[in-house]
Amino acid sequence: MRKFAIFTLVALLGLWMTGTAIAGDKEECVAKCEAAAKVMKDDLTGALCEINKKDGKFVKGSVYVFAMRGGVMVAHPMKPALIGRDLSALKDKDGKEFFKEFITVAKDKGSGWVDYQWPKPGEKDPSPKSSYILKVDDNFYVGAGYYK
Repeated sequence: MRKFAIFTLVALLGLWMTGTAIAGDKEECVAKCEAAAKVMKDDLTGALCEINKKDGKFVKGSVYVFAMRGGVMVAHPMKPALIGRDLSALKDKDGKEFFKEFITVAKDKGSGWVDYQWPKPGEKDPSPKSSYILKVDDNFYVGAGYYK
């Protein structure tokens, strides 16, 4: 009985810590996007340069900001090979055209969350991810996500 109680306590503590980490990552995504959008409105070129830095102010742990113009990636700190590419037709492993959903969220709502599959930095296989999308202006939007 005592082992069961200890196991249950450890399991609950683990679940609580995971929930707290996810909540923190969600808040970090929103905060980073808002900060990047503000800088983009003041200094677009400088902001895009900063977003592209792996160790820049728009990166914290596995949370990083990317910037897009429609379906074209204009800044990405972890996968610079994506910059300049039109990704609007790209599908995740489940067939979801999530970049098209990014565009829809930015245009229609101004901000919101999109769930999809994307590889973690340094990995090839995709993992579940949720990204916060925030419209900067009529041309650009930013996003930042966390892995679930």
